[in-house]
Amino acid sequence: MIEVGQQGAFSVNSVGVERRPFPLSFSVREAEGLWRVRAGAAQAGELVDLLVAMANDAVAVVSLETNSYLDEDWHSLRPSLIAAELGVPCTVHSLGSWPSGTNGLAEEFLVMDRDLLPRLLDGTWSPYELTLVDVPADVTAEQLDELALVLGTTGIDEPLLSRLGDSRVWFSGHDDCYVMLETRDPALPAAVLARLLTLLAGSALAELAEEPFSRVPEPGPWLPEQLIATAPHWIGALGNVTEDLVTIGLAALEDLWRLGVPFPQQADLTATLDVRHGTWRITPAE
Repeated sequence: MIEVGQQGAFSVNSVGVERRPFPLSFSVREAEGLWRVRAGAAQAGELVDLLVAMANDAVAVVSLETNSYLDEDWHSLRPSLIAAELGVPCTVHSLGSWPSGTNGLAEEFLVMDRDLLPRLLDGTWSPYELTLVDVPADVTAEQLDELALVLGTTGIDEPLLSRLGDSRVWFSGHDDCYVMLETRDPALPAAVLARLLTLLAGSALAELAEEPFSRVPEPGPWLPEQLIATAPHWIGALGNVTEDLVTIGLAALEDLWRLGVPFPQQADLTATLDVRHGTWRITPAE
C-alpha cells in the first residue's frame, strides 16, 4: 500500500490557464543496455523508495534548488545547510565555482548513505530542482570530481550511466512534477509506471474523501509491463472516481508527451482500481 497525499504532484500541478488536471505521462527508451524514462507527474519524495531500492550503497545529490529554504537574499540555501537543517548526516564535496550555470550541477555535492535519502526527501519541503546519482560507499574526492565532469559534459539525450561504470541509477526531477531517470535495471521503468498510476488514483481518492492522505495498493508488475510491451509512450487521464472504483484512461502516443499535447479523443485502454478489493485490472477502452 502506498500513502498518497493531497499535496502530491498530481494534486498541486495543472495545465494551462484553465487549470486542467495534470495528465499521467510516461516514456521509456532502451539504449546500450540502459533504460531512460521521462515521466510525470511525480515529486522526488514519491519515488524515493524505488530509487533507493536500485541504488548503490551511497547517493550523491549533485543538484538541489528549493524555495523552501532561503537565505537573507532570497536565494536557495546551499544543499549542505538544508541537510543540516533536516538532521541528515552526509559528506560535503565542494566543486568551487566552476559548475556555476551548468544545468544539473551544484557547487557542492552531498554524499550520504542511500537509506538516508528518504529522510532528506521527507515531504516537509519541496525541491523544484533535484539531481542525484548513486555512487559506491567508498567513493573518493577524485571520483566525485570525475563524476562532475561527466555530468557537466553529457548531453541531455546522451546515455549517461555508460560513462559511469559503478552507478546504477540517475534521477533528475523538475518543478516537483517532471521526472527524468536512467537506470541499468529493466524493472525500474515498470515500477515507476506502476507508481504513477497509484499516485494518480490516490490523489483522486484523497480529494474525494477530503482527507489529507489515501492509502492505495500498487498494481502488480504485470500491468505496467503489459503497457510497456504494447507501446513505449503513454498518456493517462482520470475517468470515473468513486469510493469503490477509480478508472484511468490510457492512450498510446507516437512520441513522448509534451506540455500542451491534449489527451487523444479516444483512450486505448482503461486501468481500473477496485478500491474495496485492492486490485487493478486493465481492459480495452469502451
